[in-house]
Amino acid sequence: MKTQVLAAILGGLLAFGAIQAASAAEGQAAPKLKWTTDGVTGHFDRAELKRGWTVYKQVCASCHSAHQLYYRNLTDIGFSEAEAKAIAAGDSVPAGPNEAGETHVDGSPIMRPALLSDKLAAPYANANAARAANNGALPPDLSLITKARKGGADYIHALLTGYKEPPAGFQLQQGMAFNAYFPGFQIAMPAPLVEGAISFDDGTNATVAQMARDVSAFLIWSAEPELEDRKRMGIKILAFLLVFTALLYALKRKIWADVH
Repeated sequence: MKTQVLAAILGGLLAFGAIQAASAAEGQAAPKLKWTTDGVTGHFDRAELKRGWTVYKQVCASCHSAHQLYYRNLTDIGFSEAEAKAIAAGDSVPAGPNEAGETHVDGSPIMRPALLSDKLAAPYANANAARAANNGALPPDLSLITKARKGGADYIHALLTGYKEPPAGFQLQQGMAFNAYFPGFQIAMPAPLVEGAISFDDGTNATVAQMARDVSAFLIWSAEPELEDRKRMGIKILAFLLVFTALLYALKRKIWADVH
């Protein structure tokens, strides 16, 4: 009996230790933030999205692709068609072999200025090139990142603002940075945001927290650009159901009035 009791206690301690280890491996839980897209009447703040694009373009795009987005999509967040064309023309995309099947001598593709019909230019030619440039780590595509990560935009914001000095006794591997919200607390990406590193056209102060919030909002949009349409349709459907229910109730009372 004593042996069984000791075994049960030991098993419980081991299980508790495993739970703690698993919890630690997940990192801290991201704080819950309020977003303009929350709730039934959620919407996008175009000024916020344009600042988020600036952060993505000037900071994130050097390593992370957003291959689900086209340059023409930028008109949905407040840029005019002329502005979107100018942004596209500033990037180069592979043109592919010309009609004669020619490429550069080294076999690399011929490049041309991007058009509105092109997807956003990728920072690397392929996954192998991306790994080679990042010490073996593959920067994830950001198009759907708020859908792909638990916590969504809250997690992205927390990750971008979660870089800290490691606590005493923490063994940080070479080439890694400590991040309180990343699983395992060690991340290959160094802190990408530096206060005042970029300038916003609307004069907003580019603090780390502001940049993190703006780019997180931009990534909410990139993952679900139809969010406003979906929510407007939801409101219309709810209104229709309410009216339809009221009509059914009135009809029921009319039909059963004589019985009652």
